[in-house]
Amino acid sequence: MSEPTRRDSRFDLPPLGSDPSSGGEGTTPGSFANPTDVGGPRAYSSPDTPGMPEPSRKTAWDFLPPSWRLEDGRCVPPQGFEPITQLEHARLGRITPEMRRAAEGEPHLSAEQIRDEVAVGRMVITANRVHLEHRLQPICIGRAARTKVNANMGASPVSSGTAAEVEKLRWAERWGADTAMDLSTGGDLDATREAVIASSRIPIGTVPIYSMIIGRRIEDLDERAILDGIEHQAKQGVDYMTVHAGVLREHLPLARRRLIGIVSRGGSLLAKWMLHHGKQNPMYTLWDDICEIMRRYDVTFSIGDGLRPGGLADATDDAQLAELETLGELTERAWRHGVQVMVEGPGHIPFDQIEYNMKLERKLCHGAPFYVLGPLVTDIFPGYDHITSCIGATAAAYHGASMLCYVTPKEHLGLPKKDDVKQGCVAYKIAAHAADVALGIAGTRDLDDELTKARAALNWQKHFELAFDSDLARAYHDEDLDVDTDFCAMCGHDWCAVRISKEIGESHQLAGKTRREMGSDQGHKANCHSDYADAEEAQHLQEEATEESHASTDS
Repeated sequence: MSEPTRRDSRFDLPPLGSDPSSGGEGTTPGSFANPTDVGGPRAYSSPDTPGMPEPSRKTAWDFLPPSWRLEDGRCVPPQGFEPITQLEHARLGRITPEMRRAAEGEPHLSAEQIRDEVAVGRMVITANRVHLEHRLQPICIGRAARTKVNANMGASPVSSGTAAEVEKLRWAERWGADTAMDLSTGGDLDATREAVIASSRIPIGTVPIYSMIIGRRIEDLDERAILDGIEHQAKQGVDYMTVHAGVLREHLPLARRRLIGIVSRGGSLLAKWMLHHGKQNPMYTLWDDICEIMRRYDVTFSIGDGLRPGGLADATDDAQLAELETLGELTERAWRHGVQVMVEGPGHIPFDQIEYNMKLERKLCHGAPFYVLGPLVTDIFPGYDHITSCIGATAAAYHGASMLCYVTPKEHLGLPKKDDVKQGCVAYKIAAHAADVALGIAGTRDLDDELTKARAALNWQKHFELAFDSDLARAYHDEDLDVDTDFCAMCGHDWCAVRISKEIGESHQLAGKTRREMGSDQGHKANCHSDYADAEEAQHLQEEATEESHASTDS
């Protein structure tokens, strides 16, 4: 774990968190986040703005099953008890193979630390026992881990099908999605779900109520259909399920004055059911029965936010926060059943309210991992909501969210296609990575430092290799200048600050370390892409490019 690095400075800097660079590269003082607290309630966290809620003093240890007891710091279950879920194994001090495999993707965490975070409820390992028999590679989700990204997909009644959804899944995996949710509402839902699970290396989530109402009105949904539907998907291997159990009858009047009402599909369907029957949300009344099913297959809850705001004007209102309070109660009840829990969070939040939302969840839900959609920080850019939302997502992860649900350019407009999936994934990988660096998670800045060194050495080949999207970076470079030079088309030869810095005597001393690491020593050129063109040839190439540009402009 990287410790805070205090470099001498004549400026008064805030307290420093851990250094995100494994080697302490560069001259930056490091992270301005809180010091690392893995094993404590803050893990990797932002400093609190005045007035923010403090973390809860309770954890999953405070919500053991009634028949369990603590003796001398050890958890003692009833005689003959056999653990099933990752939470139960962790409570008994056991490190599972899934914990060890998850640790392989978290270089800054040990399997023991992952076990301990699972035991307190601040981390989940979304790994259905059935899906583990296929290609699943277990991961951990929690604020002590690196920020995860989810990609939504699914066929609609008017578009796509099983083959297209499997292709989207593979594309999402290619572009860095850590989990995916099959939100199909059309086509052969069972076939699509089975194909996605069988093909997926990453955990798969669903919203079971979508399947429950295929072929029936929501008003006709009954208890048997709910429990059978959830168990059927658990048997198929679904790793986590969104269950909108927090939308209560008494919350519905709170949403009446909203500009856009209830925007969650699951939340609106259950609201309609409650108004029709004059009864409480059946997902809430059946919660203990649902927990028993989830435990049998080690399916993780992703407790749905059915009253999330659908516009900035409805953000952080009484309806949203009343439901969040209920999600805290449901979290406690699920932990008593030994079931792992994530909590879902809001979708449209003004930038200034994001920190409060993240830290209120941390308090009310006792640090259970927060899984948020966006949030979008403005409502007037349809077609660009992957951008408006990844701005909010960066802040959400910095202030406490553990997983970010991507938004694509098609949000609010249509069903995402293959390229939309890529755009959503890339935007959210940027958000997750930026937050992890800011939080000071050890090693998260290492690739950034390597790319900076490549830029300093004008090593285009290394630059492309280190880029998240190498092909795009190379294509943009070659669009205007498809030869290897010591400048790019942005500045040209004469205005290239990096090239000029290499020429002045002071830079030779300051950049000595970089030159050595890029394969150069005194009196020799660095081993960089630009060495194929000497200075005179580079000047000539720029003059040719300038003449061609002027000619095309004149014509």
